[in-house]
Amino acid sequence: MREYSSSLACYIIGLIKQKQACGYIYEYEAYIFESFDRFCIENNYTDGTITRNLVMEWAIQRPTEGKNYRNQRVSFLRQLALYMQSLGKNPYIPKHFASETVEVPHILSRAELASFFSVVDAYSPPQYVFRRLVPTYQVLFRLFYCCGLRLAEGCYLRRSCINLKDGIIEILQSKGNKDRLVFLSDDVHAMCRKYDEMIHKIIPDRKWFFPGWYPDRAIRKTSVDKKFAFFWNKTLFASKVDKKPTIQCLRHTFVVNKMNEWMETGVDTGVMMPYLSRYLGHSSISETQYYFHTIEQVFPVIRRLDTAAQSIIPEVVIYEE
Repeated sequence: MREYSSSLACYIIGLIKQKQACGYIYEYEAYIFESFDRFCIENNYTDGTITRNLVMEWAIQRPTEGKNYRNQRVSFLRQLALYMQSLGKNPYIPKHFASETVEVPHILSRAELASFFSVVDAYSPPQYVFRRLVPTYQVLFRLFYCCGLRLAEGCYLRRSCINLKDGIIEILQSKGNKDRLVFLSDDVHAMCRKYDEMIHKIIPDRKWFFPGWYPDRAIRKTSVDKKFAFFWNKTLFASKVDKKPTIQCLRHTFVVNKMNEWMETGVDTGVMMPYLSRYLGHSSISETQYYFHTIEQVFPVIRRLDTAAQSIIPEVVIYEE
């Protein structure tokens, strides 16, 4: 259990317990609230309530973070304020900040994927204490790509939610408060069983499938995000792309490669789309279609299979000055 000591500690703990009682993992939020709790103490906020001044100070975007991450921090504080309001308190409630426009992601090529996983597999930190996390990175990053998992879904996967007998992952209370089942291919299933047996010898009866630096806590999203960037920067392609990929790009790449595979083999994508959408945990088929239709890598496949494609998707001509 994380410890909170600020004047808002009782409300933070109450909110976390309420969310977890409702079935939410709420681990990442608890981590952010730990940072917020320290922020309150360091800045001498002792009023025991959420004031506008506190919100404005907490909402300042840090030099090392993006707008979306800042907005997420503020949204968690908004949840806390609404919880306090439900208890009859009168906190200042932050407004809802809209996220930035979603940009077209980088889809990793087969060569880029091979280079990335080669770097991950070769990773051997000099410090012995960090070596326990090596197989975690090897398995976790492959789950993101092979199963199209979201970052939080992989990091906060409970051991009780992965059926290693039948090869099924149960995703609970994910984005949009939706539950779903993710079925593992035979090779991914075998990989997860091998990983579980190995980690079980080190951390028996663990709660999280991927324990972090602290064995009783899940591996942090921020740590995994940074490690992805660390590994990517060591690939052969790190300096050859205009826009560096993020860990979310593994999920996008899974969608594009799966649909390209169906198109290449003659599978009716219209029939399969609802299943893929459900597998990914999307609210609608249009979300899944967005992943596919905005990506440059699909054009060669469409052009090759569709006789009308030449008039729809023109060739890109490079003009020399």
